[in-house]
Amino acid sequence: MKTVYLALGTNLGDRAANLRTAVERIGAAGVRVTKLSSVYETRPMYRTAQPLFLNMVVEGKTDVLPQVLLKRLLSIEREMGRRRTMENGPRVIDIDILFYGRFLIETPELTIPHPRMGERRFVMEPMVEIAPGWRHPGTKSKMREMLEGLPEQGVRVWTGGKAT
Repeated sequence: MKTVYLALGTNLGDRAANLRTAVERIGAAGVRVTKLSSVYETRPMYRTAQPLFLNMVVEGKTDVLPQVLLKRLLSIEREMGRRRTMENGPRVIDIDILFYGRFLIETPELTIPHPRMGERRFVMEPMVEIAPGWRHPGTKSKMREMLEGLPEQGVRVWTGGKAT
């Protein structure tokens, strides 16, 4: 079983329910969820004229191969209503594979570790919360080291209720 870290984000509909549903479906897709970060409310980063996001990171264990896991996660997104009409636009749910064990994977469909995670405080804060000492297999940096120096980016723990 490999340890995987998944980033979840949503800014359409009932955001808290979207996260709950995604976590449940991730469990049904062959990932035994072992840790959940807090939920963070965040400003949109790339396309700013859209609603605030709720984000979190999930740790899990799986023996599902990375490419198969990607297909299952994309299926969850589609089933929950995700339509990819605009890059970095609003979404019901987004599920990204941050890490798959200590593997470095580079295919046309999948890059692990996620190539933009280190610039995204909305990923790094929840990641550091649940795995501060986890090391990036490429750079060997610990997660807490990667978080240091990132700009504020409008990320705060969400106090709107329990999402998971």
